[in-house]
Amino acid sequence: MNTKNFVNFRRQRDLGEVLSDTFRFIRLEFRSFMGAILKISGPYLLILLAATGAYLYYFGEMMSFQGLMDNNETSEEEFIILFGVLAVLMISGLVTYIMSNAAVICYIQNYTANNGKTDYATIKRDSYQNFWPLMGLGILIGLTVLLGLMICILPGIYLAVPLALSIPILIIEKRGVGDSFSGGFNLVSGQWWNTFFVLLVMYIIIMVANYAFALPSIIYMWIKMGVFTGEVDAESMNVFNDPIYLAINILSSVVQFLMRIILLVSIVLVYFNLHEQKTSSGAMGRISDLGNSESLH
Repeated sequence: MNTKNFVNFRRQRDLGEVLSDTFRFIRLEFRSFMGAILKISGPYLLILLAATGAYLYYFGEMMSFQGLMDNNETSEEEFIILFGVLAVLMISGLVTYIMSNAAVICYIQNYTANNGKTDYATIKRDSYQNFWPLMGLGILIGLTVLLGLMICILPGIYLAVPLALSIPILIIEKRGVGDSFSGGFNLVSGQWWNTFFVLLVMYIIIMVANYAFALPSIIYMWIKMGVFTGEVDAESMNVFNDPIYLAINILSSVVQFLMRIILLVSIVLVYFNLHEQKTSSGAMGRISDLGNSESLH
């Protein structure tokens, strides 16, 4: 095995190593990694992008000056269409989120188990097998964090850190939803602040990148609305169904999808870092491999 082209997930890392190894893994495995993810979650992503464009278009039609002047019968029809598109948007977004999570973690699991070699058929099978458990865990995490944020912002932040790690626990350790939920707290025990800072730095990097790619759509919208020239009129408010604006927003959605994949890789690295600190399974595995290789000689 060529160690220069292999990222060993099963070892301890500091913040700098998590950041560098995240991008190193994606660079080394880009074609195979992204290919597997797009094959598994790509069809749902395409539906999501189409629904996003359709929603913005119909919303723009309804909010346009002419749309507001239409009669009630037409408006009711447009509302039905709009809510139908919104339903497709939400469902496809949920499925895309779950399948991309599953594909990323199952790929890394397969990559780690086979020392850098991957089998797409196994990754695809495992991804679909984890769909419903991930949905259940995702709903449980979402409700828990939401409740924490409603009580006070700080409890929500505190809960989000260990619960972010419960997703790789479910797939990699093959635990149930309840065990994965509690496993995140056990894994982070005594390491909450270190984990928080690593995830915070990665989250800030991803948010800045997302904002940078979303900025062109905001600037274009302001230009179309006449904000910079001061010539704002009712017709200029109809920017949501502008083809260029739609294309920029769809591109921004693709970038957000890719940025979330990067964040997921870093979360898996954090998981293995904490798991290694508590179990040293990676070190024991390397010692075992070394012993086996020496016995062959």
